[in-house]
Amino acid sequence: MKVLVTGAGGFIGGHMANYLKKRGYEVIACDIKPNPWQPVPNFYLADLRNYKDCRRLVEGVDWVFQFAANMGGIGYITQVKADVMHDNVLINANMLRASVDAGVKRFFFASSACVYPEELQADDKKVAFLKESDAFPAHPDTAYGWEKLFTEIMCKS
Repeated sequence: MKVLVTGAGGFIGGHMANYLKKRGYEVIACDIKPNPWQPVPNFYLADLRNYKDCRRLVEGVDWVFQFAANMGGIGYITQVKADVMHDNVLINANMLRASVDAGVKRFFFASSACVYPEELQADDKKVAFLKESDAFPAHPDTAYGWEKLFTEIMCKS
C-alpha cells in the first residue's frame, strides 16, 4: 500500500513516516523543509500551498496522512494569526481537492484540541472528557483552532 505523509519534516509527521515504513508501507514523505535530526524515506520538498505540488504527490497514493501546517508553537500562531489561517486553509483545501481528484481511498487529517470552545479548554474537570461533538457551538480560542475546525468540516463534506 502506498501512503503519503505530509508535514514529514515535523515531529509527528516524521515519526509517522518512519513508523509506516517499518511496517511495510510504501511511504512518500514531504514538507516545505527537511528535518536533519529525523531523516525519513522518499522525502520530497513541496509547498502544499501550491495545488500542483499536492496533485503530483498524491498520484497513485492509497492513503494520505495530512500533518502539514504552518505551525511554530502557541507564541508563533498567536502573533501571525492571519498568515497561519491563510496558509493552513490553503494547504488543507489543496490536499483535500488533490486527494479527491486522484482517487485517494483514505484521508487522515490531524486536528487539534484548539478546536474546542475556550471555556471548555480552561476547565480542568471537563477537558479530559471532551468529545468531537463538544466542538459545537464553535468558539475556539485561536485562529489556529478556527482553521482546524473549518478543515474538519471540509473533511466531512
